[in-house]
Amino acid sequence: MSLTDKVCIVTGAASGIGKEIARAFLAEGAKVAIADLNLEAAAATAAELDPSGARAMGAAMDVTDEEAVEIAVAAVAARFGGIDVLVSNAGIQIVAPIETFKFADWKKLLAVHLDGAFLTTRACLQRMYAQGRGGSVIYMGSVHSKEASLLKAPYVTAKHGLEGLAKVVAKEGAKHGVRSNVICPGFVRTPLVEKQIPEQALALGISEADVIRTVMLKETVDGEFTTLDDVARTAVFLAAFPTNALTGQSIVVSHGWFMQ
Repeated sequence: MSLTDKVCIVTGAASGIGKEIARAFLAEGAKVAIADLNLEAAAATAAELDPSGARAMGAAMDVTDEEAVEIAVAAVAARFGGIDVLVSNAGIQIVAPIETFKFADWKKLLAVHLDGAFLTTRACLQRMYAQGRGGSVIYMGSVHSKEASLLKAPYVTAKHGLEGLAKVVAKEGAKHGVRSNVICPGFVRTPLVEKQIPEQALALGISEADVIRTVMLKETVDGEFTTLDDVARTAVFLAAFPTNALTGQSIVVSHGWFMQ
């Protein structure tokens, strides 16, 4: 299993999980597009991870904008000679109880997670199919692809939806050698999760320490956060897997929080 010279697009890759996956892909010999809403941040991350500039590039991509996605994917394909792997990782989080959740926030979150996954998948599949060399599509789900938590109605809805999309991609992509999977991490201490800790403390009326202990890590077997490295290693494994044996499957990376 190898990623040598595979062309990979990772969305939301200027920081957090996406950045660590990009780092791991580069270490395995891939060519990687750091796609992010902020082009300056994407370019800086690409330069940090690959100072030579030979195997990493920054790409401006608002995953909710159809034209922006098409332009960015075309630019990556032109620069590196096609597309072999898509990691649909871009995401946001907004927490509130359903009865006060703003419809605009609901639509915004679903647009990033679901519209973004669809638009990037469509653009990449068109190239993967035309190339005739197969490929891998990986969605960043969550333990919330499997179960629910308080205050996260649109997030849980979106993460469940990614599992459905991945299964359809697995069915449709099989004849083209394209595989599809969902990585479902537990809580990873990214800026997104750090922001949630005080928000949930306020909403639940408990301390931030109690949010970590009794909400985020309560069901793990070791009281540990899932790490960036945990998720990146899983992405490498799935992107490089050589057959359809695992296509359509989700992999839960949660220190035992959720066991299938």
